[in-house]
Amino acid sequence: MKMTMRFYGKDYDSVTLEQLRQIRYVEGLISTLYYKQAGELWERDEIRALKNDIEGAGLELSGIESVNIHDAIKIGTPDRDMYIENYIKTLENLGEEGIDLVCYNFMPIFDWTRSELAKPRPDGSTVLAYDQSVVDKINPDNLKEYMDANSNGFVMPGWEPERLGKLKELFEAYKDVDAEKLFNNLVYFLKAIMPTCEKYGIKMAIHPDDPAWSVFGLSRIITCKENLLRMLNAVPSVYNGVTFCMGSLGSNPDNDLVDLVHALKGRIHFAHIRNLKHTAPGQFEEACHLSADGSFDLAAVVKALHDDGFDGVIRPDHGRMLWGEKAMPGYGLYDRALGAAYICGLWEMVSKS
Repeated sequence: MKMTMRFYGKDYDSVTLEQLRQIRYVEGLISTLYYKQAGELWERDEIRALKNDIEGAGLELSGIESVNIHDAIKIGTPDRDMYIENYIKTLENLGEEGIDLVCYNFMPIFDWTRSELAKPRPDGSTVLAYDQSVVDKINPDNLKEYMDANSNGFVMPGWEPERLGKLKELFEAYKDVDAEKLFNNLVYFLKAIMPTCEKYGIKMAIHPDDPAWSVFGLSRIITCKENLLRMLNAVPSVYNGVTFCMGSLGSNPDNDLVDLVHALKGRIHFAHIRNLKHTAPGQFEEACHLSADGSFDLAAVVKALHDDGFDGVIRPDHGRMLWGEKAMPGYGLYDRALGAAYICGLWEMVSKS
């Protein structure tokens, strides 16, 4: 496996390339052109500039997270083919620059949802948390103000101001998009891009929905074993794969994470390893990566990946905010570095035993 960290770019991330380079076991970074809006074409010189920045720090650009998908594609509006063509051209430019991994999601409107961005834990750290009873009382129209007030001054991925400023329009546009229509639109998109992915060897790794159920009445489809296998079977190319995100899939305690690893064998192109703690039905909070701190057995998941021959890109995911660090919630330096060390330790132990 290849250990990486997520990096939002030198103009957007509180964590610097110099700091990331000093995490000895991190070989590469997962990054993006954070200023690009969904549907915009990524020019080759922009991709090369990002790659040069990262390589100049002694690391590699191991993949992109994310090339966001325009709502026209998810909704299935008449102009979706135009946006798919832009996506294909972006993939071609990524392929020409040697990038062979793209993580993306197909969630309507919100890429992820939390009811709290800085919930205090007993150790004094703060974490992202979710409480369905709180979410049920939230007016989506007020989410922009909440995110702005609690994001430490950072633009949160999936909550960009350009999108949040059009929430009423988006909810109206998605009102007739049920789960079956959303699934069919995903398959339409994947079938259109697969020839380009196969030409350049680009592995598309869909990120599960977070949390793994409907939120604000919006359909979600990448939530469980049955739906993931349906998606993979509908477009059977090996380049159509999955980001195995423990936190997203594990948000639903009915999902057996080890069983999912084995069920998705050969189609997991990217892995997000993190822990969270279930506190009640529909309630969870993020935890440190240590198995004993949350509800997941990270050792069992890492062993399953290793035993199935996973040799792809892996990264620690959301970390606690600790030691006074001010950063994008979930994406500080310290706890993610600790998480990477923990995952590498688990992998080494499995490998040697």
